[in-house]
Amino acid sequence: MEAVTTRAPLWPVAAFKALRPKQWTKNGVLLVPLIFAKSAFDVALVLKAFVAVAAFSLLASGVYVANDWVDREKDRVHPEKRKRPIAAGHLGGGSAALLVLLCWAGAGAIGWWLGTGFLGVVGGYLLLQVLYTGGLKHMVLLDVMAIALGFILRVVAGAVAIDVNVSNWLFLCTLLGAVFLGFAKRRAELSSLEEAASHRANLAEYTVPMLDQMMSIAAACTVLAYGLYSVSPETVAHVGSDRLKFTVPCVLFGVFRYLFLVHKRGQGGAPEKVLLGDFPIQATIGVILIIAAWALYFPK
Repeated sequence: MEAVTTRAPLWPVAAFKALRPKQWTKNGVLLVPLIFAKSAFDVALVLKAFVAVAAFSLLASGVYVANDWVDREKDRVHPEKRKRPIAAGHLGGGSAALLVLLCWAGAGAIGWWLGTGFLGVVGGYLLLQVLYTGGLKHMVLLDVMAIALGFILRVVAGAVAIDVNVSNWLFLCTLLGAVFLGFAKRRAELSSLEEAASHRANLAEYTVPMLDQMMSIAAACTVLAYGLYSVSPETVAHVGSDRLKFTVPCVLFGVFRYLFLVHKRGQGGAPEKVLLGDFPIQATIGVILIIAAWALYFPK
């Protein structure tokens, strides 16, 4: 299948689109350690946290461009990915290489400013993405586990940037939530492609019923882990009250809403689109943040 023959946009527009700015929303998880460490009003730590988000956004954008170049032929048979600048023929190899170099150089410079610990996490994330692009994304189950590990590294990076520890509960909830999103992504891809194997061989190894079962398990474990976290003695001692339990119904609704969007509206292939386009999800996150702020920053 040939590249999309639409009129080519200006180079800066195509280059910016290739960076996938909508997916920068994923890096918002770097702010979770800041919020739950009750440091959201510490200006110095807030600055470091947002600088860390910027670093990971650049790092991830470089990975996206490199991955799009490697997968450009396969992307041209995908109903959505064929519109990406590289697959559509709007950016060549030289431009892609330049974007990758600039993004990774910028991320490295920021990482150096934040310290060697943060730079080490940046290096680990980059290595994971190289392994993912080089082969993990073609391996059944390991592809989703690699996606989940990427989210865990984001959380670790957010904690290292402000010099706090990642709690066992935060690690567990992040892992399970990312696995849930990963299986939802694979289900959406499998459902939207008539010839799944032509885009990615491992998709042919999955089935919709299998992914539905895996999503159900991951969703249940995510809600259960978060619920136990909200009422655990160490959490109550850290927060100063048991108010975080009032966020559990919101988390439950958010998971159910996401499942509804996956099954009834064919969404889930791009979590950032759900976040930016679904008002109930946005409202749920807003309510969770309000309740969490009330519990963490205005204790009894």
